[in-house]
Amino acid sequence: MLVAAAVCPCPPLLVPEVAAGAAPELDAARAACTDALGVLAAARPGRLVVVGPMDGAGPETYPEGTAGSFRGFGVDLDVRLGAAEGTGTGQRLPYALAVAAWLLERTGWADAPVEGLGVGESYPPAQCARTGRDIAARDERVALLVMGDASACRTLKAPGYLDDRAAPFDAEVARALGAADVSALTTLDTGLAHELKVSGRAPWQVLAGAADGADLGGSLLYEDAPYGVGYVVAAWS
Repeated sequence: MLVAAAVCPCPPLLVPEVAAGAAPELDAARAACTDALGVLAAARPGRLVVVGPMDGAGPETYPEGTAGSFRGFGVDLDVRLGAAEGTGTGQRLPYALAVAAWLLERTGWADAPVEGLGVGESYPPAQCARTGRDIAARDERVALLVMGDASACRTLKAPGYLDDRAAPFDAEVARALGAADVSALTTLDTGLAHELKVSGRAPWQVLAGAADGADLGGSLLYEDAPYGVGYVVAAWS
């Protein structure tokens, strides 16, 4: 059963070494992520599953100990998912899960075993929900760390340029995540999410599937659009 969830954005800029001189601009987002992970720890889960976007359809599983890196951004920084050593599979964490691994290391996560799941932008809503239900059924006390960004079209300088539909879409996402509104997340417009370059749609719908029937309450901890990309932090418990 799902007992808690934290929702965080996944830009590599969340890592100060990657952001360099711009690092202070995301201090509030980092602090909110720390608070959200505190909610996970307080729930005392028996298993933590990190869900985030990846290239390709997925799903792709990443066992505890899988390594990731930010060397692609010119930063000599490696991370590992959870405390265990790698399994020697040769897998590398996608950037969203590498950011999650960095967050867990930063907060000293040692409360439960960790595993990762990558889901692609094209992963259908029904399969997202089924995957979420399967995750929730695997342990008596499951927690999720869900990584993903809202639209990338909030300003003229945003990666996807300005789209007038982006702000209303992000506002509804923030409301749904802050209210733990499973129904609203399940019925997000996948076509619009694709057009607005929303990386969090599939991970959020996995969360909705996992939370179905769990009767969790939500709290919105952060919502903003630095760099023209919507970032949302929420905690469910």
